[in-house]
Amino acid sequence: MERRIPTLADLRATLNFRAPGNPAAARLGLAQTIWDLRAIAKARTPKGPFDYTDGAAEGEIGIARARQAFEDVELHPAVLKDVTDVSTSWDVLGAPSAFPLAIAPTGFTRLMHAEGEPAGARAAAAYGIPFTLSTLGTTSIERVREVSPEGRLWMQLYMMKERDRSLELVERAAQAGYDTLMITVDTPVAGARHRDARNGMQFPPQLTLSTLVDAAPKVEWWWNFLTTEPVTFAAISKWDGTVGELLDAMFDPSVDYEALAEVRAAWPGKLVVKGVQSVADARTLADLGVDAITLSNHGGRQLDRAPVPFRLLPEVAREVGDDLEIHLDTGIMSGTDIVAAVALGARTTMVGRAYLYGLMAGGRAGVNRALAILTGEVQRTMRLLGVSSLEELGPQHVTQLDRLVPRAD
Repeated sequence: MERRIPTLADLRATLNFRAPGNPAAARLGLAQTIWDLRAIAKARTPKGPFDYTDGAAEGEIGIARARQAFEDVELHPAVLKDVTDVSTSWDVLGAPSAFPLAIAPTGFTRLMHAEGEPAGARAAAAYGIPFTLSTLGTTSIERVREVSPEGRLWMQLYMMKERDRSLELVERAAQAGYDTLMITVDTPVAGARHRDARNGMQFPPQLTLSTLVDAAPKVEWWWNFLTTEPVTFAAISKWDGTVGELLDAMFDPSVDYEALAEVRAAWPGKLVVKGVQSVADARTLADLGVDAITLSNHGGRQLDRAPVPFRLLPEVAREVGDDLEIHLDTGIMSGTDIVAAVALGARTTMVGRAYLYGLMAGGRAGVNRALAILTGEVQRTMRLLGVSSLEELGPQHVTQLDRLVPRAD
């Protein structure tokens, strides 16, 4: 091997020193997956809010199984297809959605980052997808509409023990131009979220000796939290206690089909029931005439080891897919997951943690990055499958591989 001294031209072509730019943009730009955003979020967010987002109920088996189910698929591409142009849009609940994706309702969102729900609503509008405000959101119904005047907004409802307060939210959402109401039905009581209990997760957050130690490298979060407007809820004026105590005080174990009918009568728009976990319940709700159901086990945050929604999807689609829309929630961490769900019968999908990881990683810019990752993966996966539109996707493109198979007696 002969050696030589590099010339100045050689060095000029090889060295690539650039002037430092925006460090936040550079950090987010390096994130190639939602898992990368999660790592950034964990490094920049205090333990309490991060664990509230990241954690699940009891042993957290349900969320692990949900994510594993998306990994346990085999995709079947067709070759020699013209995929120069790929259409990712279609109607969801009677209105266009640029992607089969919506931002799920998330509680305590401004605890994850001070920009909170406005960051999510603005980003969703920019990407042409719906944004869902939670009853436990930390921005008012009216404020979210104000920051996203042209965005498509959905309102999630918990039926509270004080029923009049729930119906008041329904009226406010209708007046603010929200087009869809999503009633969550899997919360008769709060799940046992052990991370929150161990962290002493409270609202509002408390500066204790342990939180001060944890906050030391996360100064930006605390600065944002302390120098912006105090956190308030979309649905309640104030609360002083633990998150678990708040949930138990709000959730109503008496909610039944009569309560659903009461909400249906009060709401003029589309109605979605979220938290469906069986074919039988899906059939009953279809017969009752709701507009859509969301297969969801609450991100594994309620009943641990509940059915995995993605595993349930094909059977539900065969039973009720012609009668109403099926939406899918829980465990989605990539655009490939979204494509697989659509192929097996979902009209749209919902992301909660994936969006919050972006929010914690960088506010509005982080949410933009999360949506850019997911939508880019949707487009790339469709092209690699040889599919140019969502309508072309079907069960022939996805095989669910068996891992959790009921034992034959």
